[in-house]
Amino acid sequence: MVSFTEIEAARERIRGAVDCTPCRHSIALSEITGMQIYSKLENLQRTGSFKERGARNALAQLSPEQQTRGVIAASAGNHAQALAYQGRLVGVPATVVMPRFAPLIKVSNCQKLGATVVLHGNDFGEAKAHAHQIADERGLAYVDGYDDPAIITGQGTLGLEIIEQVPDLDAVVVPVGGGGLLAGVALAVKTLRPKVKIVAVEADNVASFSAAMKAGRPLKIETQPTLADGLAIPQVGGNAFSTAASLVDKTIVVSEELIAVAILRIVELEKTVVEGGGAAPLAGCLSGQLEELAGKRVVLLFSGGNIDPNILSRVIERGLVADGRLARFRAMISDRPGGLAYLTRQIAAAGASIKQVVHDRAFAGSDVSAVEVLCTIETRNHQHLAEVRERLRGHGIETSDAS
Repeated sequence: MVSFTEIEAARERIRGAVDCTPCRHSIALSEITGMQIYSKLENLQRTGSFKERGARNALAQLSPEQQTRGVIAASAGNHAQALAYQGRLVGVPATVVMPRFAPLIKVSNCQKLGATVVLHGNDFGEAKAHAHQIADERGLAYVDGYDDPAIITGQGTLGLEIIEQVPDLDAVVVPVGGGGLLAGVALAVKTLRPKVKIVAVEADNVASFSAAMKAGRPLKIETQPTLADGLAIPQVGGNAFSTAASLVDKTIVVSEELIAVAILRIVELEKTVVEGGGAAPLAGCLSGQLEELAGKRVVLLFSGGNIDPNILSRVIERGLVADGRLARFRAMISDRPGGLAYLTRQIAAAGASIKQVVHDRAFAGSDVSAVEVLCTIETRNHQHLAEVRERLRGHGIETSDAS
């Protein structure tokens, strides 16, 4: 069973091997949320996530014989990297089984850290089943990334640090996938500060904790692709759920669009990069579901920063679209000389910037003197976009949404 005493013991086991990360007050995030926001920056760990805490704690408790044989784990990436890195530090061979959809940067990093990487399955559940099979065949110790008590108590050390860094806090917002981080942090925080609110945030496409809370027990759900790949666990852990269920004050679910916006906000305002799961706490604060925390001291747990650069660029674009800062529409203009120039002058006069214009004569309709153009423009926000389109309408240019 998971206990607060074991969290304290875990802190001693990992001391010197895992960083005590900053928990900074963010003026910018406070302004956009209406809360007093503190960012716990676990994305600054050596392998880019909080997972090193549990990995080191679990490895430290293996028998000498098992340390020689090695360990294995299934992971979408962060637990795999943490186990590989901490295993290398203590001389324990690590094998990790990752789903085929795992971000390329996480696969590459695991290999660089010395782990044996096996890609198997279309989701985490299939990867986990294969990892257990290999463990039985080779005599390796399976280290569950979110439900092993040693993992949960290792992650709980985050709660101890948060209390020390923000002693007068009112709430902690924690991303939840398998539940190990949530369970450990909730147990540590509630033991030391029972009145502090614990808010769990999960992605809409992988809401296994919400399903478990409704059912009163962990159950497997159908997951969908998500930006928060680190939270993509089809069934919350049994140990994690039994620990966290009574300690969580509120559970909220956020959309993929809002996660993309949160990633963009953190890049722009905090000048730091987080992955989808790490951005989920800010997405929760931006969702309108936590109005009771207005003006309160709130710690957001930025759990990791391992996002594929190619994914990041697409996420930023999606965030700009959701913001109304990047827009695309269709317009019918004259195909005579000066038609396109007239359109671009009106867009410029409205204060927008043109990113791309594509002509389409073949499908413009029966009027051979007209051409349809697909315009991509930069605007300040949704209101500015509406003003641009209204100006075009006022100058005889009709627009329609681009599919």
